[in-house]
Amino acid sequence: MHKSLEYIFKTKGVSLSRIYSIIKRELIDKEILIEKEIELKLITSALLARGHVLMEGVPGVAKTYTSKAIAGLLGLGFKRVQMTPDLLPSDIIGYYVYDQKTSSFVLKKGPIFTNILLVDEINRASPRTQSALLEAMQERQVTIEGEVFKLEEPFMVIATENPIEMEGVFPLPEAQLDRFLLKIETSYPSRPGLIRITKKADEIDEAIRNIKPLITREEVLEEVKIVSSIYVDESIYEYVASLVEDTRKHPAIKLGASPRAAIALLKTAKAWAFINGRNYVIPDDVKTVARYVLPHRLIIKPELEIQGVSATRIIEELISKIPVPRP
Repeated sequence: MHKSLEYIFKTKGVSLSRIYSIIKRELIDKEILIEKEIELKLITSALLARGHVLMEGVPGVAKTYTSKAIAGLLGLGFKRVQMTPDLLPSDIIGYYVYDQKTSSFVLKKGPIFTNILLVDEINRASPRTQSALLEAMQERQVTIEGEVFKLEEPFMVIATENPIEMEGVFPLPEAQLDRFLLKIETSYPSRPGLIRITKKADEIDEAIRNIKPLITREEVLEEVKIVSSIYVDESIYEYVASLVEDTRKHPAIKLGASPRAAIALLKTAKAWAFINGRNYVIPDDVKTVARYVLPHRLIIKPELEIQGVSATRIIEELISKIPVPRP
C-alpha cells in the first residue's frame, strides 16, 4: 500500500476549522458578504498559515468590509491605514515623542501594532514607506529608534491595490510582492449578486457595524498550531518541488518561483486541507492554492507580457502538465 494512502486509512480526520465555520455561517450563509466565499476562504487560509494577503481590485468591491468583518468575528484587533504619497514610515510603525510632564520620551505606537492591518491602496505609498512593512511582515517585529518591538500574534497584513489607476502610484517591487503569501484578484459581482447587494445594502452596513466576536484570539492561535502539524506526504513535497522548479524552466518566464514560494505553497495547502476537514494534504489542495500563491512571484519576459502571456495562465498550464501523485 502507498505510504500516503496507508496514513489516511490509519488516521482520523480533523473537525472543520471553527474559524472558517463561523465565517461561513455569519458572513456567507447570511449573505453579509455576497459572492465572496473564495476570498473569505483564502484569507482564512492565510491567517491560519501565518501569511499576508494582497487583494487587487477596483474600488467598491468590499475589500475593506471583508477584512473588518473577519477581524470582528474572530475577536482580533483591526486597524486601517490609507496609503498616500506623503505618508511616512513612522506614521505606520510609530515614533517617540517628548512628554514634558514626565521629562521623558514616550512611544506612540503606530497602527501596525494590531492583529489584522488593512493597508489600503498600498501602491500609493512611496517605496520608503512600503519598505517599512517588510520587517513587520517577515520578522513580525518593528524597529523604532534602534529598539525592537515584537508584534502580537496573530499578525496579518491585508493590502489592497487598484490595478486600473497608474498615475501617482509606486508598483510594489518583487522583494515585497514575495512577502505576500497570497494574491487575490477581486472582481465585480454577477448580475444576480449585484441585485442582492443593492437590495440588502442597508442591512449589510448595519450587520458589519454590529459584528461581535464569536471566538477568542487564543482559539485562533490554537488553530494556527493545528495547521502547522497537518501531514504532508513525501509525494506531495515532490509535487510541489516539480511545480516550483518548472516555473524556472518555462520559456516565457524571466524569473521563476523561489524556495520561499515553495514553502508558501505548502503552508497554504496545509491550511486549505484543514479548512476542508482533513489532517493531510492532497494534490488538489496544492493545485487550488497554487493559483493564488505563485503567479505574483513570477516575472514574465517583457516581449511576451506585451503579447498577453500571463503568470496565471502559465501556472494553469503547468498544473495540467505535471503528473499528479497517485495514492
